[in-house]
Formats: sequence, structure tokens, C-alpha cells
Amino acid sequence: MKIIIPFSKYFMPAAIVSLILTVFGIFGLFHEDRGINMGIDFQPGLLQEVQFAPAAFVISYEGPGNINVSIGLSQMDIILTGAMIGEISYRFPFTSYATMGDLFRGLREIENLTISSDLPPFTYYTRLIQSAENPMLVHYLPPNAQPIGIADVRASLSHLGNASVQEIGSPADRHFMIRLEDDGLGSIGRGNEVFSALENSFGRGAIVITHSAFVEARFARQLSEQAAFLVSMTLLLILAYCSFRFKLQYALGAVIAIIHNGIITVTYIIWSGMEFNTITIAAILTILGYSINDIIVIYDRMKETRRIFPDDSFVNIVNRAISETLNRTVITTITTMLAVASLFFFTTGSMRDFAAALLVGMATGVYATIFIAMGFVNFWQNKSEKKAKEKLGISTIKT
Repeated sequence: MKIIIPFSKYFMPAAIVSLILTVFGIFGLFHEDRGINMGIDFQPGLLQEVQFAPAAFVISYEGPGNINVSIGLSQMDIILTGAMIGEISYRFPFTSYATMGDLFRGLREIENLTISSDLPPFTYYTRLIQSAENPMLVHYLPPNAQPIGIADVRASLSHLGNASVQEIGSPADRHFMIRLEDDGLGSIGRGNEVFSALENSFGRGAIVITHSAFVEARFARQLSEQAAFLVSMTLLLILAYCSFRFKLQYALGAVIAIIHNGIITVTYIIWSGMEFNTITIAAILTILGYSINDIIVIYDRMKETRRIFPDDSFVNIVNRAISETLNRTVITTITTMLAVASLFFFTTGSMRDFAAALLVGMATGVYATIFIAMGFVNFWQNKSEKKAKEKLGISTIKT
């Protein structure tokens, strides 16, 4: 015989805990040192990735066709394409070209390719970094390069307004992401401001712009409206589906639990400083869709239990349904979380943030399913039965 756990005893304490967490999230939302860390998708302005590395050499090509230079972590590839030459590929593994002199000799074997540099040929490097300039300026990281402090980067940009700076990778990479609000100068003007400010602080030729993006105010507003529309439509469809398949009280319980799940996830995003972008919206929508699955399973078990035990009290039916599906709910969630955890531990950047949001949402989803959705359904049922008894008592008195 299955053990029936009296979950109903903890509905009220769970509601109090959820209220405290919600207040905690609202406090963080309006706190001056917190708030939502809006990504470039939702906040108009400039997003640039910069790397601090000295200039190594300049590549220029004056031959037939076009040149494409690609620099990775372990090699440099040059591809020449054109109607007269077809496609010619050259590969320069860094393990085979340990010094600049070795690399220069290899590059100069390509016809019509010119290399200019002031570096001694015996200069060693950790890796090369490609810029977007034309002729292409290639930078390098010396093996003994000292890390750049994120506080120093922020200080160099302080006169540009509210600049957000995040470190990418390890400190040895000296790689940062910078976000600035739009001040009306546009992408080129704002980008030049950042580049000049960094060069003034860290020296000319030591800054590499590895990526640059600019979002206009109209696009950011449209994206925000679309995100709100998607979340609202998801909740409305869930409300309609549950109302059709079960009852209104069940539908409202499911929607409240899902909203609660989203609020807790957003609270985590606020206090962890995670960037709120389109990846975050995808995580929240995934959480909403995943959470309803466990709720529907318990609702179905309640319908079956009520047919089997028609004389049992509603609260006992609730406790029995949760207890009988508890193993399924926990095991399914843990199995899914193991897959998501692999993304969290073995990826970086936005994918890692996506996994972190999913882990929080899945964990709170189990809690919300058991204590929020079922707690609301039980509360509604108690109120309905109380009103029915009061109405019956009034009718009896009149009779």
C-alpha cells in the first residue's frame, strides 16, 4: 500500500515562503545596485567585444580574387578565391610557427601577399587575434601578458555614461564585453568613443574589436513587445486548455503555479546578474511549457482517484494524487536536470546562462506544482464547499 503524504499541511507555509521570495524579487528589481541586467536585445545601444593585445603585423593582398583570413585558437587559415584562380587554401598551425619570424616566412610564400611588422622575428606569442580592419591588422598575445583588471576597463569608460563591462573567458585572455546605451550618435559614433577611450587608457594599437553590434530603440521596443506577447499567449493557451479539460479552478491553479515559477526564475536572474536577452526568454518559455506537464499528470490522477474513491474528501484525493505521482515527478525532473547540468558545466556564455535558468525553473517547478497549483485548487474547493454549506443552512432556516 502506497504511503499517503499529507502535503496539504504544508500548503499555507509554502504560500508564505513563495510570498517572501516574490517580495525579495521585487526588492531586487527596484534596488539601485540590482535590477534586470538587460541585454543588447532589449536595450538600445552598442555591444562590443574587445581584446587587449599588441599589434603584430598587417596583411594586405593585391592579387587576383579575394582573400579570406580566419584565425582560430590553434591555427591561421588563408583562402584565396576568384574566377581566375579558383580556390587556394593555406594553413599555418601555430605549433609549427612558434615565432613571428617563422610565421612571416610562411606567409610570404603566398604570392601578392604583403606582410609589414615592426616586431623582431624571434618574438613568441600565445595566440593571434584577428581584427576587422582592411588591410587586416593582426594582434598577438605574448606568453607573459598580464591580465587586465575589469575595474580598470570600467574606469576608462566612466565618462561615456552607464557602461556595462563583463569579462569573457579567463583573465589571461584579456577579453571583455562592453555595453553602452544609445546616445544618438549611432553605432559608428558610439563605437569610436569606446575605441578612443580604451586607446587613451591602454595605449595605441593595443585594442582589438572582435565583435560589434548595435540595436536601435525601435527594434528593442518591438522585441520587448513580442516577448511579452509570447509569454501572455502561452499563459492564455494553458488557461484555455486546462479549463476545457478540467475545471476553471484547475486552470487558474496551473496558471498561478506557472507564473510563480517564472517569478522565481526572474528573481534568480536579477540577483545573479545574468543578462536578460532572447536566450533568457527562450529559457522562460521552456520552463513554462515544462512546468505544465507535471501539473497535468497530477490533475489526471485526481480525476482517476475521485472515480475510485467517490466518498473520500477532496483534501485526501489531493494528497493521494500527489503521493502517487511523486516518484514520477521527481525522477523525470532529475533526469532532465542531469542533461541540462551538462550544458551548465561544459559550456560558457549565453548557453551556460540558459542552462542555469532551466535548472532553477525545473527545481522550482516541482515545488510550484505540488504546493502552489494544488494548494490553490484545494483552497478554491474549500471555499466552494463552505459557501455551499452556508447556502444550504440558509435554505433550511427559511423552510
